[in-house]
Amino acid sequence: MVQAQDVTVKKLKEEAGKKLSTQNAEDSLAGPWKKGGQFSLNINQGSLSNWSAGGEKFSFSLNAYTSLFAMYKQGKQSWDNTLDLAYGLVNTSSLGNRKSSDRLELTTKYGHAISTHVNLAALINLRSQFANGYKFSKGLNGEDSATLTSKTFTPAYLLGAVGLDYKPSDIFSLFVSPLTARWVIVGDDKLAPFYAVPPGKNSRQELGAFSSATLNTKLGKTSQFKSKLDLFSNYKSNPQNIDVFWTNVLTAKISKYINFSINIDMIYDDNTQNVDPNKGPAPQFLQLMGIGFTYTFEKKKKTVEN
Repeated sequence: MVQAQDVTVKKLKEEAGKKLSTQNAEDSLAGPWKKGGQFSLNINQGSLSNWSAGGEKFSFSLNAYTSLFAMYKQGKQSWDNTLDLAYGLVNTSSLGNRKSSDRLELTTKYGHAISTHVNLAALINLRSQFANGYKFSKGLNGEDSATLTSKTFTPAYLLGAVGLDYKPSDIFSLFVSPLTARWVIVGDDKLAPFYAVPPGKNSRQELGAFSSATLNTKLGKTSQFKSKLDLFSNYKSNPQNIDVFWTNVLTAKISKYINFSINIDMIYDDNTQNVDPNKGPAPQFLQLMGIGFTYTFEKKKKTVEN
């Protein structure tokens, strides 16, 4: 009986050793980097012919969205990188071609752990757009007129901050900085006043406080929700008027490559003129919803043989 017990204990130790060795090997192969992302493309088309209820004779819309990330974690060091790209067009028989979305945003954040869930961190964020944007209005004869309000990389918002990053889990982080520098860059002299850039200059510098909350979580087995809220207060001018940039993306998988998605963005900046010159600064909203093709980039772990 004693001999049988010794054999059993020996086998248990060997199995435990194999599992530990396999786990260490997998971690080694995975490395300190975690990379991935998602690409989605939604297309909608409609046409009418002799339709008594009325409507557009032809409409077509295309919206593309790409979200990529590369996260590094080893010891007390961490480095988070995200890139979000979005562009959309809508074409109708009466209005022609117009943009429906346009966004480019890059964020990089380096952290050094000072406790279990808190990092001393430095963050750089760049937010801009790809193509020209216009404000559309009706003329005296009822004809549409377009006024240029933005161009490629105009405006561009560049932000640098140092602060504390609270990361209680892999799905949520809160970065807070009392010392933040932000530049509003406008390369076109005619557009500069629209973004409160002083005459004769192509940029406006601001010093203030900044916070950024990020949530990226799964909702059940087939849905995922990503939200990012950025807040900035300018110490130099009206610090009580907080600039807001809030973006939300909800995706639900219908099949392997077909997803339903809804995007809702909100921006408020009291230094940006309203598209309606008769009104003051107001929140800007963007909402997109559709069903289309989606591809997820993911790095799979290699199989390790015992």
